[in-house]
Amino acid sequence: MLQPPAFIAFTGVDSPALIPRLQALSSRYPIEWGILIDDARGDELLFPDAADRAALLAAPGLRFAAHVCGEQARLIADDPDGATLDLTGFQRLQVNHGFSGSSGEQVENCVRFGRSRGLRTMLQAVGEFPAEPRLDWLFDTSFGTGKPPAAWPALPPAGPFCGFSGGIGPANAAQVIQSIGAAQGEQYWIDMESGIRTDGALDLAKCAAVCEAVYGGA
Repeated sequence: MLQPPAFIAFTGVDSPALIPRLQALSSRYPIEWGILIDDARGDELLFPDAADRAALLAAPGLRFAAHVCGEQARLIADDPDGATLDLTGFQRLQVNHGFSGSSGEQVENCVRFGRSRGLRTMLQAVGEFPAEPRLDWLFDTSFGTGKPPAAWPALPPAGPFCGFSGGIGPANAAQVIQSIGAAQGEQYWIDMESGIRTDGALDLAKCAAVCEAVYGGA
């Protein structure tokens, strides 16, 4: 029997009006909700402003990850002492600083930044998972475009904690679990963004359908 993911990360929470339904779904399934942060793009639905983020983070019973993009992500990776972003209330941090992987110095900067704020940090991997255990690694060659990869990389036998993203949604989530092929006891997560949106907005019916496909009814 294959191991299901430790949790599902639904990225792109866009409105505090969703809070009651986020809480209801989180009470039934293991979920991490991802909030995309880039204040230069605060006029876009995908990037809630500081007030909406604060309202979401104040809601009980929800686990959140900050998916930081734009200038603040670049600062965290290249000049962490210059990064000013307040991440109070988040449990994990994903630094989306580029599309071609991270240098050794950027890895060190991201580890240090996250630890200084009590956060576990994620970086994206575009090939095989790195062996660096101080970070969580998300395999992602889609970068929010909904394009599935040609193949999923193997989970490292001794860690670190790794995740899978790219073209996942209600129609194929169960098939992706089969393709990942994790053995009993192996820990990982799956992440999705574009596959759980309708007309640009987060669609919680699609999130629920993914949960049911992966975990069964609850």
